[in-house]
Amino acid sequence: MEKKPYYITTAIPYTSSKPHIGNSYELVFTDAVARFKRMQGYDVCFQTGTDEHGQKIENKAKEQGITPKEHVDRIVADIQNDYRLLNISYDRFLRTTDEMHERVIQKIFKKLYEQGDIYKSSYEGKYCVECESFFTDSQLVDGNCPDCGRPVKLEKEEAYFLRLSKYQKQLEDHIEANPDFIYPESRKKEMLNNFIKPGLQDLCVSRSTFTWGIPVDFDPGHVVYVWIDALSNYITGIGYDPDGSSDDYKKYWPGIHIIGKDIVRFHTIYWPVILMALGEPLPKQVFGHPWLLSGADKMSKSRGNVIYAKDLVETFGADAVRYYVLSEMPFAHDGTISYENIIERYNTDLANTLGNLVNRTVAMVNKYFGGTLPCNTASEELDNEFKETILSCVPASVKLLDEFKMADSIEVVMNAAKRCNKYIDETAPWALAKDEAKKDRLSTVLYNLLEGIRIVTLALSHVMPDTATAICKQINTDVTDYESLFAFGGYKLGTAVGEATPLFARIDAEKLLAELEAEYKKQQEAAARKAEIAGVAKIGIEDFAKVDLRVAKIVDCEPVKKAKKLLKLTVNDGCANRTVASGIAKWYKPEDLVGKSIILVSNLKPAVLCGIESQGMILAADCGEDDVKVIFVDGMPEGAKVR
Repeated sequence: MEKKPYYITTAIPYTSSKPHIGNSYELVFTDAVARFKRMQGYDVCFQTGTDEHGQKIENKAKEQGITPKEHVDRIVADIQNDYRLLNISYDRFLRTTDEMHERVIQKIFKKLYEQGDIYKSSYEGKYCVECESFFTDSQLVDGNCPDCGRPVKLEKEEAYFLRLSKYQKQLEDHIEANPDFIYPESRKKEMLNNFIKPGLQDLCVSRSTFTWGIPVDFDPGHVVYVWIDALSNYITGIGYDPDGSSDDYKKYWPGIHIIGKDIVRFHTIYWPVILMALGEPLPKQVFGHPWLLSGADKMSKSRGNVIYAKDLVETFGADAVRYYVLSEMPFAHDGTISYENIIERYNTDLANTLGNLVNRTVAMVNKYFGGTLPCNTASEELDNEFKETILSCVPASVKLLDEFKMADSIEVVMNAAKRCNKYIDETAPWALAKDEAKKDRLSTVLYNLLEGIRIVTLALSHVMPDTATAICKQINTDVTDYESLFAFGGYKLGTAVGEATPLFARIDAEKLLAELEAEYKKQQEAAARKAEIAGVAKIGIEDFAKVDLRVAKIVDCEPVKKAKKLLKLTVNDGCANRTVASGIAKWYKPEDLVGKSIILVSNLKPAVLCGIESQGMILAADCGEDDVKVIFVDGMPEGAKVR
């Protein structure tokens, strides 16, 4: 039987800077959906990628003195590393700098122009570089960008425009006829009432004031603007081409988009109009998820509240991070993330509820039956209620997952895990083990627990894939198909369980938070030093050429009686001896220095320090708090010029 296709995508992140865990949430969410659909038997295509063109990227590259392509290559490497860390199982990764994508975008732009859906004009308006968007005065908030709050600037340029207004009625009709097209309901109402019904204005789709973009091939002074370029990745990545699309495109499109609530407008107005103009089907659904906040604020480098996936994974492990972000985020409201909250949920849900359940169940099977249960026949009324509770979690969690209510779906399954722990307390296996006549009953209880663990594990495998593998290894089951979730009894009697190995070691919150605080302070100090260096005035090569650096050898050294910080050095610069006073007495004794070669600033004007005429300065490095090291160059000849 041929598998039913299921195409799901994330919004491709903009590669101006390294993404944070708030960006990664969307990937983990989409990955969890894709994994679950694969388990259900769908032919899943999960596509993600990167948006790599635009003025902001061009500006960032100029600041670093590199090309835009070099800049995006670095950021993409960081993004893909996060994907590996978080175990993201994407099928396709598209970069908007890919040659295939750029070629098809030029065809799309030309097709829309030739059929009259794109026309040339000029634009004057307030532009936000950060958001790559133009705004009218009425849309600004206190004169700033309504989306990110940054200042905007007035820009005027020749540009091409997409006739959004031409498709307004068609778009409204589609949204009304397909109530789940924009999801959840609150996002749909926002789009209809705030943007569509008041009247759509034609959209600027080219830029002529910068060059980092896909050239408009019939008008080289223009580059394709982000909306046609980035949004079209959803179809170019699976083989769309105006001259003839691939079999994959015909199989997978239309698909489902998982995006942040801040870009719903682009995906439910601009993108559908582009597709209508191309004569292509619209997406099945656009799900605008809420934000993962740090405290009460959206994560932002300017706010200093950014948390990165790499740091979280190194501290808690990939599955724990995946579990937290998916279980913490409500369906339609913003979630929060902090180290304190992660630790609390880690200890309660993962260490206590799930980890402890698996560990003590496997340990009891090994202790009381040598690892293999002999029977499953001594059932009681309590067992029926237990089985019903465990099995009922499956359809309930599946229904919630199909509605993208991920946190609610996880909660249903974790409640089943809690029921397993309660079942242990109710049946008291340790007491049954003391009575030889109750061995069959003990075997049945432990079998029910193993089967409960199997079902809970598979029902969470899309959330914590590595943990699911580890649990299946411990209980030694290969019954992991989707259908086996709906009937109690899939665990095979006579199976020898593995070793009871802790899955999640309980975290000492106070200790870990203290360590994280110390590391944070260390990073802040390093950043301050870096900022201090960055703030030093830049000089030209002609200024540097005025400084004469020479190798000199210390031939004598003595302390200065009137100054505890100073040492009086006699150095030979290859021509003659000279005296240098240096404030390094705290770190060096005279005998540590005599015979050493150093770098001398030989043309520094003489200065009198504590009665000593100092005829130069030696180079030393500030190596951190209260630590100075002289730069030694032993083995180099005196008088050699340092360039």
